[in-house]
This record gives sequence, C-alpha cells and structure tokens, in this order.
Amino acid sequence: MRAEPQASPYRPDPQIARLSDWIADPVRPAQFPRHQLRFRNDRWAATVGLSSLTDDEWVRHFGYFDALPGNLPEPLALRYHGHQFRNYNPELGDGRGFLFAQMRDAGGRLLDLGTKGSGQTPWSRQGDGRLTLKGAVREILATEMLEALGTNTSKSFSVIETGEELWRGDEPSPTRSAVLVRLSHGHIRIGTFQRLAALRKPEEMEQLVAYCLENFLGPMPPEDAPGRDEPAVILLHQVVERLADLAASYMVAGFVHGVLNSDNMNISGESFDYGPWRWLPQWDTSFTAAYFDHSGLYSFGRQGEAIHWNCGQLAVALRQLAETEPLVFALERFGGLFQEALVRRFLWRLGVEPRGFDADLALLAAAEQHMHGAGLGPDTLFFDHRGGRNPPAGEFGVLLAHYQPTGSQGDDLWSEATPPALVIDEVEKIWAAIDAQDDWSLLTGKVTAIRKLGQALGEAPVAPGHFA
Repeated sequence: MRAEPQASPYRPDPQIARLSDWIADPVRPAQFPRHQLRFRNDRWAATVGLSSLTDDEWVRHFGYFDALPGNLPEPLALRYHGHQFRNYNPELGDGRGFLFAQMRDAGGRLLDLGTKGSGQTPWSRQGDGRLTLKGAVREILATEMLEALGTNTSKSFSVIETGEELWRGDEPSPTRSAVLVRLSHGHIRIGTFQRLAALRKPEEMEQLVAYCLENFLGPMPPEDAPGRDEPAVILLHQVVERLADLAASYMVAGFVHGVLNSDNMNISGESFDYGPWRWLPQWDTSFTAAYFDHSGLYSFGRQGEAIHWNCGQLAVALRQLAETEPLVFALERFGGLFQEALVRRFLWRLGVEPRGFDADLALLAAAEQHMHGAGLGPDTLFFDHRGGRNPPAGEFGVLLAHYQPTGSQGDDLWSEATPPALVIDEVEKIWAAIDAQDDWSLLTGKVTAIRKLGQALGEAPVAPGHFA
C-alpha cells in the first residue's frame, strides 16, 4: 500500500531570495472580484504545515496572496528563455504565474508554492495573465492521475474561482476564471539555464548550478564519467537520470503531455504545466495531445526523444562552465536509463516480479504489440492482467505466464468491472457538470477513485536521482 504524504510543521525557507536579483521580477497579484474556494489539497498541505489553515485563511493566502509568515515578502515572476517546438524564444518568463513561497517538508526537501492565473507580469506578452476554471479542473485531474500512476508530478494544491469572464479562442467563451496554486519540488527550468547562457552570465550560471545541487540532491556520476567532480557535469548527470525516468513514466502511464518545450522541463525531474494533455484511448505512438502540434513533435511515442533533446539544450547552456566531452558522456546515458526505467515501471504497474532485463524487455515489447493489435489502451492492459492474471492468446500471454505476482493482489479495485481511466470523454463530462449545473460531485468522486488507484498500486519504484 502507498503511504500517505508525511506531515511536517511549517518551515519557511525562501532560498530563491539569494538569486532574486537576476532570476526574477517582483510582481503584484491580480485583484479578483470574487474568491470562492473550490479545491484544497489537505493531503499535501500537511507536508508543508499548512493543512490547519481555516478556509478563510486559505483564501487570504492563496486567493489574495497575503504573504505566508517568514516567507517571500512579495511574489516573484521567474525569468527564462526556451525552445518552443524547437524554435528559440528569448521573450519567455512567468507570464501568468509567480513563485509565492518556499518551505521544507519532513524529509528536508525544498518545496515551492507557485501559481497559474494570478495576473499579469512583465512576461505576459499581451496575455491577460488569467486561467480558465476548466484549465484548473483539468490540472487537478492530470496531477492526481499522474501521482497515482507513479509519475513524479507537481501537485494541484488550491483552486479558487475568481469571478471574471474570460475569452479564449479554443473553448466556448466567455468562460469562468480561477487561480491555481501548485506545490512543486522547485521551479528551475532548463530554460532558466538557457537564458543565462544567451546573456553570457557565467557567474550567475555558477550560482544557479550550486543552488540546484544544494536543493535537488542526487547521486554522483558513474565512476568512469569524465569530469565527474565538476558541479556542472554532476548536475547534468542528475538531470539526465531524472528526466529519463520521467519520460518512461509517461509511457507506462499512457500519458501525452502535449507541450514538452525546454521551458516546461523542471531540472528536479518533476512533471508540471498541464495544458492540452491526453491519456491514450488505445495504444498509438503517433497520438498527439495538442491540436497545434501538426508535425507530431510531441506525440506519445516521441516523448523520450523530445525530453532527451531538451537535456541536450541544458548541456549546450552548461558549456559555459564545462568542456564538451563530459557533458556528451552524460547525455549518452539517457537511452539506457530510459529503457531501464521503462522496464522497472512497466513491471511495477503490471504487478509482477522481474525475471531479468532481456526477458522483461521482451515482455514489454510483446505487450505493446498486443495492445496495438487488439486496439487496447494501457489502462485496460494493466487492469486485465494485473499480477499476471488472465494471460491472453499470443506472445504476450505466453511470456506473461512465466511471471510471478508481486506481493498481495487482493485489493478489491482489481475486481471491479472496468479499469480506472481518464480519457477525454470523462474529462469533458466532469467539466460539463460543473459548467452547466455547478455540480462538483463528479470531480470529487473521480479524485477519490484516482486516489484509491494510487493506494492499490503502491509506491512506484524510485530511480537514481529521483525524489519520491
């Protein structure tokens, strides 16, 4: 069974303040006409000592953005550059969000509270700085489901409806507005390094590397790695390990992020910023989530390639501090780490014991062929054959029959008629009930069911350099 997040007292630690002169701009939150609390994540609020807040106190901090005690005195909109669909953009930065606070959890991790939809900043680029309520609901669903399926993801911490009418070209307008607060393990992006490289700021780059190594702890590079004692090289090895595991977790979850730009890559390896995401209705490596992804650059089957390419952009930025050879060595580890993570996570979700890497890789390949041929999605495959039960006809079934289940498979979830899933039709149904009748019961029920799935699956296997 999965342990609940561990409670901790409130321990403010605004570490970002020492970099704030060059990494961010102080901003003021928007003044909203209404503040109606729609979602508070007390499971994760307990990890940073905030679950005891009353609803009124919660709204003051996460709707009006009154500063938390001992924390950042004013919000910070972070600066960064990035490649968007492989096109470099130097005009990026937090355009409708900011970093609000930093705290330590029970394990000593530095956690950030950041926003989406909190108003305009110097980086808004003609945007209104707002978030639709539908976008906030979708982010709740995405983060809850990914957490259940073992992906290292930001947590939807708070949603407050704000009473404005928003106009959007990609959904019926006017539509309702909200401000979202995320709990994340850091907000340092690959694009943060790209900005410093483009501006030729090696001293600031050294400070940022030191900040990341101090606050996003990971293992040392392999013994045979060249330059393994250099801070920039150590950091790249850790980021490659984390992001290879993240890419594998998307594949095993059957999840398509949709917009894997370098400014959307957190160097902690944590997935975040959910826009046009989708879960696969059936196995299809060409499936895309974003209607504007005409070339399929971020299609389901190319997510590993996209994330590896982004790691390459971090390596290019770090050339200001390190030689090429040790950085290339770190990058070349991605493929092997990705395969290892795929196998590790696949067996975990299937609920079977490993039999050796080659045999396990063959099982994974046969499962992909089975899903493709039968028109199945990953949710159905893992549900129908949890613990190796009901081996189907064909190569996958033959191989599966040799596997032993891991621990107890007695959870009543596996006896239900259909697998827990989050395909787009259900997402739209949940939103329609909120939009038309202000009925939040479907969302509440779905979050409960998703958390039950997480409990049944248990803890995902932790990769090297990965924070649980």
